Amino acid sequence: MKEHSSKVTFFASLQWVFFIFANIVVVPISIGLAFDLPTYEVVTILRSSLIITGIACILQALIGHKYPLLEGHSGVIWALMLNLAASAPTLGLSLIEIGGGVATGMLLAGAVTILLVVCGATPIIRKVFSPMVMNVFLMLLTFQLAFIFFKGMLKINDNGTLDVAITVFSVIVAIFVAVLKIKGNALIGNFSLLIGIIVGWIVYAFIFPTESMMATGDGAQPAFSLFPLGKPNLQYGIIFITFLGCMINMSNTYASITAASKLDNSSPKPKQFRNSLFLTGIYSVVASLFGLVSYAPFASSVGFLESTQIYDKKPFLIGGGIITVLGIIPSLGLMLATIPITVGNAVLFIAYLQLLGTALKGVQGYSFNSISIHRIAIPILVGVSLLATDPKIFSNFPSLIQPLLSNGFIVGVLLSILLETTVKWDKPKKEKVISS
Repeated sequence: MKEHSSKVTFFASLQWVFFIFANIVVVPISIGLAFDLPTYEVVTILRSSLIITGIACILQALIGHKYPLLEGHSGVIWALMLNLAASAPTLGLSLIEIGGGVATGMLLAGAVTILLVVCGATPIIRKVFSPMVMNVFLMLLTFQLAFIFFKGMLKINDNGTLDVAITVFSVIVAIFVAVLKIKGNALIGNFSLLIGIIVGWIVYAFIFPTESMMATGDGAQPAFSLFPLGKPNLQYGIIFITFLGCMINMSNTYASITAASKLDNSSPKPKQFRNSLFLTGIYSVVASLFGLVSYAPFASSVGFLESTQIYDKKPFLIGGGIITVLGIIPSLGLMLATIPITVGNAVLFIAYLQLLGTALKGVQGYSFNSISIHRIAIPILVGVSLLATDPKIFSNFPSLIQPLLSNGFIVGVLLSILLETTVKWDKPKKEKVISS
């Protein structure tokens, strides 16, 4: 990939730092709050997340898939864990029991993933996650992330009402970033996300000086805590849905590598998939030990790369190294933790608009008629409908399947896999080559 000047590399590295941090910081904090952990435990999980994420990114870029793709907490498993925590009273389980079941499911999924790679089963996995399944995956991921980041732009008060001032400010930040990307020259457009988050952060601090992201403590806590959400147990329903979610999470690897390869017009090699899955399996095991959401290459990183137009790995490696240092030196990480959540979500909402384009490019080689349209319409529309449905309406169903029914992303991908393996659809027309 193209090399850049030292100045471009510096600012591109800084942009990667903010992008990685903004993507991961909300995850451990929200998980800690959902599982009712004390503040010092939340800070510990945040530090663990920074250290492991930085190392994970570097290893993937060097010996894994070898692309500049963020290896971070899976949005699929993040949403799943939040739903499980919120459903604890309905399921009749304590948060510690749910956390322990999640840890068991993640440990099992990580071990199975590693075993599949060692046994040479990756071609079978790749066959299951066919191109159409990947298209459905990317579209559902776009909707899921859009819902998450749009809601994150909204500042909700404790009484359930909307804080209009902060919400309007977040919308203005989103518009500002979009205008920079659309109307700015190549240089400004490439760094629109970095400009947006820094300007938004500074202006927010002046306008809303009393607001903060969370009480982060003094940073004296240890960097790691073993099984903070609960020790592994045998809550079979929780184990099953977590294991299933983690296995579907492997589709992140195939979608990300395939999409990234198109940016430099290359074809990914089987070895890249194997190495990436092997590392992701290890990361999932490690994540379960420290109360983190399991890892996966971010398909959404492709949208970030398309937005910045900087594909060089060097800034990414530097950014990953800085993220690890932020976790090792707590004062630095806690300083960045003052980035307002609403501002971070506003910038990420714009960054991931590119992901929809990536998903649409994937279906341009197909011709749909009144019959074949079902192969993409059914999983996407059912998945989006479930994403927009309150999970509480499934409280009358058995506790084993409640978490599954309330997860539109997993249901949509499973439906796509089912349709692609059981129905003989017409072959797509000759694929068009779409230049990014």
